[in-house]
Amino acid sequence: MSYVVPKQRYQTLLEIKKSKFYACAGCVETRDEAMTMLAELKAQYPDARHHCWAYLLGNPATPVTMAMSDDGEPSGTAGKPILNVLQHKNVGNIMMVVTRYFGGIKLGAGGLVRAYSGAAQQTMATLPVLQRVSLSTFTVETSFANEQFIRHWVDSVEGCVHNCDYGETVKLSIGIPDTATPSLMAYAGSLHLTVKAGENTQ
Repeated sequence: MSYVVPKQRYQTLLEIKKSKFYACAGCVETRDEAMTMLAELKAQYPDARHHCWAYLLGNPATPVTMAMSDDGEPSGTAGKPILNVLQHKNVGNIMMVVTRYFGGIKLGAGGLVRAYSGAAQQTMATLPVLQRVSLSTFTVETSFANEQFIRHWVDSVEGCVHNCDYGETVKLSIGIPDTATPSLMAYAGSLHLTVKAGENTQ
């Protein structure tokens, strides 16, 4: 199943009652990448009062994992509203950080929920995205003579080589779009490849 992911790191600014909310979205594959993005934004805005965030990893229809943080704002007023926006936008592998500069006027719990939701919504409305295609994983066992051909073919179908083991033969762990599977099976017959199916991944 295909889905979209952020094309690049992208930020918008929402100003409410003199408080500024910088909402930045980016593509992340793991929690570590999400935390790295958070650290970079904290370094970019070191004097901001709050860096609230949420992320959603994997296919947005069936996420692998999700997490959020209010970062000092009243419980439930920042991280959860940001995550709620992400859950309704059908974008996967996304980290959203909303950095707040306090303007001196308290917004109240309801005002904070609306502000963080609004900042996240504003960024998501114009976020550049890329299509992410689900890949099927196979282990291909072949002769050394065929290795470069297989690697070139995987590149040509916009797949990827995950791993390679060398022994008496070459064993390549590859991920390819579902549409390329019939071609792989045809090559398996003509090139005497041993092909074993693995699990689907994104």
